[in-house]
Amino acid sequence: MSQARDAELDAVLIGGREHREIVIVDYDETWPDRAAELIRSIRTAVGPVALAVHHIGSTSVPGLAAKPLIDLLLVVPDLAAEHSYVAPLEQAGWVLRVREDGHLLLRTPARDVHLHVLPPATPAEADYLDLRDWLRVNADDRDLYARTKRDLATRVWADMNYYADAKTPVITQILGRARAWRRSVTPG
Repeated sequence: MSQARDAELDAVLIGGREHREIVIVDYDETWPDRAAELIRSIRTAVGPVALAVHHIGSTSVPGLAAKPLIDLLLVVPDLAAEHSYVAPLEQAGWVLRVREDGHLLLRTPARDVHLHVLPPATPAEADYLDLRDWLRVNADDRDLYARTKRDLATRVWADMNYYADAKTPVITQILGRARAWRRSVTPG
């Protein structure tokens, strides 16, 4: 937790940094249905601006322990055209939380759902989907990731972003294997 990282967060977080307890729970069978319901509501709110809406993150991986916080990914044609998706989402109850180059994040008022917004065909989109899909098929990395999260959740974090930052080395390792797997299963 450096002053430089604090300054980065202060520049992109709307409403400032927040201390939140990190709680990891066993996989909940209701998460996919909740995500599907949210995806339908997002598509209704933004219409054809939604090029894709994905359930991502740990709650999208059956059997993986997670924070009880659903992560979704909305892909829009033009991230800069916020009027085409932020305003309709805010009218539907979402709250803008992060605005940074190449990425926005909205969340529910209850702070139990994060909606990442990206333009099409970004490396970040591929990473989210590769990691999710790999963890769905590889029990060893799913277990490694769960152990890492449970260990990190025992610490006190001044902001949830520091917890996320601490997971990066393990995610990077797993993502390397996920990318190799994706190349092996994707024709062409």
